[in-house]
Amino acid sequence: MATDEIALVRAFNRLVTQRAGVLDDRFLGRDRPLGESRLLYEIGPGGADLRDLRQRLGLDSGYVSRLVNALRRKGLIRLDQGAGDQRVRTTRWTAAGRREVREMNRRSDAAAAALLESLPATQRARLVAAMGEVHRLLQLAGLRIERVDPACPAARACVSHYFEELNQRFESGFDPAVSLPADDRELMPPRGGFLVASVDGEPVACGAVKVTSSGVGSLKRMWVAGSVRGLGVGRRMLEALEGEAGRLGVTTLRLETNHALEEAIRLYRSAGFREVPAFNTDPYAHHWFEKILGPSTA
Repeated sequence: MATDEIALVRAFNRLVTQRAGVLDDRFLGRDRPLGESRLLYEIGPGGADLRDLRQRLGLDSGYVSRLVNALRRKGLIRLDQGAGDQRVRTTRWTAAGRREVREMNRRSDAAAAALLESLPATQRARLVAAMGEVHRLLQLAGLRIERVDPACPAARACVSHYFEELNQRFESGFDPAVSLPADDRELMPPRGGFLVASVDGEPVACGAVKVTSSGVGSLKRMWVAGSVRGLGVGRRMLEALEGEAGRLGVTTLRLETNHALEEAIRLYRSAGFREVPAFNTDPYAHHWFEKILGPSTA
């Protein structure tokens, strides 16, 4: 990585913290450090599990515990036992906490407005657009892809979104019961693998590999959330799935897809998949693709 790129990122970070007012201990709360304010905000109106907060903010459990204890002492939050798992603790705002969050939002809005008002309208528009792009790219920088149990909540949520989108985009809708099956047992090693991509604990993409015969695998359930499309997440997921297929002993990776999924078809072709004659009878398929995986994939 180039030294000048690192220097530019550091300079950007210093300027952003200064312009945003982060150096002021009273930026978002009266005599409260930014860490406490951010945790209080992230709890949200419906409360949040401490486990989810740690994952979302990328903080270790000890630091989160110290922040939580500080907020409890100030009467801003309370801790409850989780409804399903008694080992999971849920934190919620108190009445004082809700008032404090309203004040935080007021201060944050005022700080943002002051920053924008210092620029002419055309430069304001450029800054807001640039901030949107930086936000999306920083999300991508935190992308994490991992193998999960296909029955876990993140996998279930991704597949649900995937089915919903297919139902909207296919001319005749989509019924999973009619499509070729892929049950949970077939998507776990040694018969398969299910991957989920997440950003700050939020699942944004998924995909699976199913071994169909010796050395042959099928790509299933590949989906990318609209919020991160255009950032290369689909390509990274596809590369990760090829790696997963290699670890499962797959040397020929296949997939079928519907002609409505034009962007997916372009991705497969650009990734080296070639169109082949139909190798199954999936009622929703119009195109069938195949790729011979190299040794480096395994």
